[in-house]
Amino acid sequence: MTIVSGEITAAYSALVALIFVVLSMRTLLLRRKLGIGVGVGDNSRLIKAARAHSNFAEYAPICLILIYLLETVAGGQLLVHMYGAILILGRTIHAYGIGQVEENYKFRVVGMACTFIVIIGCSVRLLRATLLS
Repeated sequence: MTIVSGEITAAYSALVALIFVVLSMRTLLLRRKLGIGVGVGDNSRLIKAARAHSNFAEYAPICLILIYLLETVAGGQLLVHMYGAILILGRTIHAYGIGQVEENYKFRVVGMACTFIVIIGCSVRLLRATLLS
């Protein structure tokens, strides 16, 4: 099977989108249960669920863009898979950690570390491929 440029990132994007839907549904169902249509009130469970969802939405897109650029500009399927897997793992761990009312900060720290590995790693590789080639 021949891999078309962008195809690997497309698969990771689909996984990221599914995680995003899970986080969205979790927040929506909690809003419905609590009767809070807008905002979060002072409910700690809803605050945590909304932040897990929002944080995911803040970081996942830039990571996917960088992974896609890595795949199309700098090549290297192994690196693309590595960063895609780290992104999925990191964002899932972070969402789990931040979503807990009784939070264990280790999950957030590990999740953010994974996310920063993707951002920094892809950025450095892209700079090497574009500016130093």
